[in-house]
Amino acid sequence: MKEENGGWSPYLAGALSGVVGVLSVWVAGQYFGASTSFVRTAGMIEQLFGPERVAQMSYFVKVAPKIDWQWMFMVGIFLGAMIAALTSKSFRLQLLPDMWVARFGDRSGTRRAMTAFVGGAIAMFGARLADG
Repeated sequence: MKEENGGWSPYLAGALSGVVGVLSVWVAGQYFGASTSFVRTAGMIEQLFGPERVAQMSYFVKVAPKIDWQWMFMVGIFLGAMIAALTSKSFRLQLLPDMWVARFGDRSGTRRAMTAFVGGAIAMFGARLADG
């Protein structure tokens, strides 16, 4: 089921994501999540430079910085999105999305980067605050 522009139907993609989410809990007893994977990745990177520091951090004693199912899930999301974009022939590299350029102009790359960074930081803070 494809859209006129060659992309996937958002209804089909959303329904399939929901089914996978339910199956994840039903079969594996695990909920979808991403924020812990980013923290674990930061811990793995920090281990390259100061493993003794990571070993002493109380958070990393509780949540070891390692590659687990959730980390691989994030890799799968990236690869799945790449495959979907390539198969629908909608993949393209662009600094600024068309919608952003239409609203703010094509000379607003710094503004876009700052907005994305701040928005991501707020979302990550909220997810971590909720123990996600």
